[in-house]
Amino acid sequence: MLLGSCPDSWGVWYASDPRQTPWNRFLDELAAAGYSRLELGPYGYLPTDPGRLLDETAARGLTIVAGTVAGAGGPHKDFAFVLAETRKVAALTQAVGATNLIFVPVPGYRDDVTGAYTGSPSLDSAQWQALIDNSNALGRILFEEYGLSLRFHPHADYQVETQAQTERFLEETDPRYVSLCLDIGHLAYRAADVPGMIRKYPDRVGYVHIKQMDPVIAARAADEDLAFGQAVAQGVSVEPPSGSPDIPAVLAALSHLDPALVVVVEQDMYPVDADVPLPIARRTRQYLQSQGL
Repeated sequence: MLLGSCPDSWGVWYASDPRQTPWNRFLDELAAAGYSRLELGPYGYLPTDPGRLLDETAARGLTIVAGTVAGAGGPHKDFAFVLAETRKVAALTQAVGATNLIFVPVPGYRDDVTGAYTGSPSLDSAQWQALIDNSNALGRILFEEYGLSLRFHPHADYQVETQAQTERFLEETDPRYVSLCLDIGHLAYRAADVPGMIRKYPDRVGYVHIKQMDPVIAARAADEDLAFGQAVAQGVSVEPPSGSPDIPAVLAALSHLDPALVVVVEQDMYPVDADVPLPIARRTRQYLQSQGL
């Protein structure tokens, strides 16, 4: 499988935030950590001019494997806005030669900072149908107009976050146009059987985010009804192999899939001191390669 990383592992959640690692330092350190593949992260964090972006990544020996849509909300909401935001990322992703479009449905139903509920944790029947219809439409547009594959990312504090919700989403969406960005950490955060899901839906796993969660902090977050951002601030996202799900079990399940499957390392660390990510990135790459990645 093809191993890479992304801005999230350097504490980047937003296009611009003074607490985040500057983009040029991120690219330098990504290459220094030994990675050669890159997911772009929030639109506007890295240069959005395709020529400049390709020059900056090529100078560091990096290949772009995916663009990322985050911040547009879920497809069940204002679809015209979601589509417009997605088209911006799709045009850039296509221009730099990548073929994956990762759709992260945030913001969801909670505020990451305050923990306040901004919506219901579940969709009613009309909202769910809008999610399915709009996801199919988005995937078809990306495929037909940009040559991109939609990789939908189940996410904590969005209404596709549990195993049951994710499986229902897969059962009802069109496999021609919609597949998963299987984020094993977010699913583990909601107590999913990740290897079991891979075995059940091998043809719907189009891309992987590999990360782990501290099960003690995840349990406390559930008990205390914390928002995901609050749990991240408490350190719920951890460096492999110290959390869950079990990496060897996940890799064993993934080993039966396409060997060209892209696996991108993520560790949610927002905010984080700028000197923290690089040593973790090096150790994580070394660990994953020791496990056969």
